[in-house]
Amino acid sequence: PKTDIVFLKVHKSASSTVMNILFRFGETHNLTFAFPLGGGYQLYYPHHFLARFVQGFSPQSPRRFNILCHHMRFLQPEVQKVVPSSAIYFSILRNPVQLMESSFVYYKGASAFSRVRSLEEFLSQPYRYYNPASGDRHYARNLMTFDFGFNPDGDVSPERVQLMLKAIEASFDFLLISEYFDESMVLLKEMLCWDLDSVVSFPLNTRDSSTKSPLPDSVVEKLKAWNRLDWEIYTHFNRTFWERIDRDIGRERMRREVKALRERQAELARTCLQGTGSVAPKDIKDSSLRPLQHGGARILGYNLKQGLDQELERTCRRLVTPELQYSSLLYKKQFAPQPP
Repeated sequence: PKTDIVFLKVHKSASSTVMNILFRFGETHNLTFAFPLGGGYQLYYPHHFLARFVQGFSPQSPRRFNILCHHMRFLQPEVQKVVPSSAIYFSILRNPVQLMESSFVYYKGASAFSRVRSLEEFLSQPYRYYNPASGDRHYARNLMTFDFGFNPDGDVSPERVQLMLKAIEASFDFLLISEYFDESMVLLKEMLCWDLDSVVSFPLNTRDSSTKSPLPDSVVEKLKAWNRLDWEIYTHFNRTFWERIDRDIGRERMRREVKALRERQAELARTCLQGTGSVAPKDIKDSSLRPLQHGGARILGYNLKQGLDQELERTCRRLVTPELQYSSLLYKKQFAPQPP
């Protein structure tokens, strides 16, 4: 199994669920994480990543960490200073239309969104609300482009787009697609030589459907145009994702693997969870399992069954522990105060 990993955690793209998978794998195999200084949750995002943002890094004794997966704005030469040269690089993408709809609800306080009632209103005259000079502009335009380290207000000429896609391909071994999450997990398992249980998960940091609304076609087209760079990245890597599956796995085997993954997840849900799945924040009984609530979104969580044996309780709890709590836990473990 591959143990040296860089995961570029793209915002609002099921990346918290992937992070949980990496946290569990790292904890099980006693791997080290490149944590933000002081145990924060982001590597000085939205600044480009620098090695010195990592707890325990020093240029004098370059220490390498197994897994880098906290939010960052990608800058490969700096990333290479904190992970082994053999590290596998991957990320996850989401359709920019849904991505922006999610971003609008989650980052409602961002300067570009704070004065509008709806996404339609924003898109009717975006430059009235969007300021390319503001520090939080990226939440409102080409968020994936930004996270990959490029300019979200950059030129959309075919030449520039090609350069960007080539740069991403040169840095990353593969890109997952959140709309095909289960297929993505099978691909991940394949690429990292992991077993099935290492990639099972319950969806984390998802929001209640009451805040989701379908978008009219006219808005969808405007969204694609406004997020043109993201759209180019997404359509390109959605295509290569399926090419890779055809080449390395084949559709028939992929169907079988996805079925096995879903069956295992359903079995774990029956074993671990009260009720059938996620619940509203107010209904989460164990406060240590309550996810951070942000913006206008209601972020769902889980209740574990009572009376599970110790080993099973531990397995189940890790599957449903929200990102911030899990990150803190692992940080304390990795940087435990030394006894005098």
